[in-house]
Amino acid sequence: MHFPGPPGTRPFPGAACISVNDEVIHGIPGKQVLREGDIVSVDVGAYIGGFHGDCAGTFACGKVSDEAERLIAVTEQSFWAGIKFARFGYRVSDISHAVQDYVEDHGFSVVRDYVGHGVGAQLHEPPEVPNFGKPGHGPRLAPGMTLAVEPMVNQGGARVKVMRDGWTVRTADGSLSAHYENSILITKGEPEILTQVGDLRV
Repeated sequence: MHFPGPPGTRPFPGAACISVNDEVIHGIPGKQVLREGDIVSVDVGAYIGGFHGDCAGTFACGKVSDEAERLIAVTEQSFWAGIKFARFGYRVSDISHAVQDYVEDHGFSVVRDYVGHGVGAQLHEPPEVPNFGKPGHGPRLAPGMTLAVEPMVNQGGARVKVMRDGWTVRTADGSLSAHYENSILITKGEPEILTQVGDLRV
């Protein structure tokens, strides 16, 4: 099965992106054996009734280091900090700024080479939703907009590199990375989470 890539790109060679430890995003599933202490990001999409959904989370394999546990928690919480601003009348960069502030206040860095996005009839649509930037910029949020907000957070520096397979993205300094994502709907009140189905921690 091939997971659809952004328009104009070749299909991703798997049904899910599985990224381990220093792999930020787009890890290709294979024969790697997971071991106690690893952290694993799983990014999946669904296409139902003509519309896409996109979500991701990072999970601990058994007992992990305190720092890895904190990285996973901060990444998820930065999403919730961001979507406090996912409301009618705010701008896209208000979400971005809140994510960046939360992450950097906890001593980690946000990836700048990859961003969240609009999601709907296509998996990747405008507008881009960065995880950094000054507030008060970008499109104004309006009811009916659907966005994939996805903090990608590195334990070390923000720089990343693409591997020879053309897909897998790793941290440039070899530090751990975590990823958290949900598709959300902008309403006249609270944002609606479209892809959260409960606590999947094991």
